[in-house]
Amino acid sequence: MQLFYNPELTEGTNTFTFTKEESKHIVKVLRKSIGDQLQITNGRGWLFTAQITSPNSNKCSADIISKTLQPKKAYNLHLAVAPTKMNDRYEWFLEKATEIGIDSITPIICDHSERKIIKPERFERILQSAMKQSLNCYLPQLNPAINFKNFISQDFSGLRFIAHCEDIDKKSLKNELLKNQDIIILIGPEGDFSTTEIKMAISNNFIPVTLGETRLRTETAAIVACHSVAFVNE
Repeated sequence: MQLFYNPELTEGTNTFTFTKEESKHIVKVLRKSIGDQLQITNGRGWLFTAQITSPNSNKCSADIISKTLQPKKAYNLHLAVAPTKMNDRYEWFLEKATEIGIDSITPIICDHSERKIIKPERFERILQSAMKQSLNCYLPQLNPAINFKNFISQDFSGLRFIAHCEDIDKKSLKNELLKNQDIIILIGPEGDFSTTEIKMAISNNFIPVTLGETRLRTETAAIVACHSVAFVNE
């Protein structure tokens, strides 16, 4: 099954026209013709089955013949991850986290951040591609980059964790996770969170945690955290 994505689709949509790029792929590469069926999602949980009515390589049209709202997970996972020095490493994190299962991502700018500007358009394309590849009907929400202090000052529900490398009392993330609970996890930059940031997070009810015995890169730590949550909720 190949999944297409279009955010404009709603449960009231009855006919649909693919973009020129998608139309060319459907007709020239997939070699689809009249009567063939394709799956589309709007990234908000809906899975649409479309039947081709006009296999035009510039403007392929289809009728929506069925629509199903896919069930959401019983928990919400929000990772706030500092941008990495190399963009491709953050993009790798976005791709793999989407495949594993994540709901929200916020790039946080920290005291030790080497990169403070991101390209949200590029990140959005990575998320969309990973969603389609993993046959997921929910597109993770990419939030605007925000200063660390402003982020943790917000009102959050659920479990709150900050993963860091300082040699102070920390709990094991895997032992603190609870099934079907909303979760926010803070992951710092290559230089880790500053001591001030860690104290600030703790004062805002974030629990300091460790992700294991070894020191992990930012993007690796984020994936380990994401997988730990998914594993607990299996």
